[in-house]
Amino acid sequence: MGTDPLDDIDLNSLRDPAGIFELIEIVGNGTYGQVFKGRHVKTSQLAAIKIMNINEDEEEEIKMEINMLKKYSHHRNIATYYGAFIKKLPSSNGKHDQLWLVMEYCGSGSITDLIKSTKSCSLREDWISYICKEILRGLHHLHNNKVIHRDIKGQNVLLTDNAEVKLVDFGVSAQLDRTVGRRNTFIGTPYWMAPEVIACDENPEA
Repeated sequence: MGTDPLDDIDLNSLRDPAGIFELIEIVGNGTYGQVFKGRHVKTSQLAAIKIMNINEDEEEEIKMEINMLKKYSHHRNIATYYGAFIKKLPSSNGKHDQLWLVMEYCGSGSITDLIKSTKSCSLREDWISYICKEILRGLHHLHNNKVIHRDIKGQNVLLTDNAEVKLVDFGVSAQLDRTVGRRNTFIGTPYWMAPEVIACDENPEA
């Protein structure tokens, strides 16, 4: 048996983001944390910074998300991973230090934002076709690597200023450990789930 890749990440050994990245404003919430618009101090390049408080109950999920981003974000339809940092907080004794996950900034918001901006009007059919095609490209990349996202929804599909479509938030993703792997756990956002996932259908032929 090989070493579990989760064991390779020592969260306490990560660098402090002070002097490297700075926060500008909060832009939303992701699984396990808030997301900020940030900036690289030296280059002024914008970035999305997801900030999470570290606790033992969620440490495995956090490590899983870092692994997913490191391995699979180098694709046109996945927000690029830039790095992870630990913000040491005074008198926390390491128990409530903050993890900063730094990723590509998508300045045009989410698909949910786009739909809301149209008010009572529907999205144009060619826009819908383009967005769906790009989402499927991203999912195809993940599935080829035996990764299931498990929380595809409007808030987790972002647009760059150049109208590129990017999948984000791998906080509940899973790596299938076999070629014919299957996940039956109830994880994700119920409103966006397929009925068979909500039912936790365990029929292997489904």
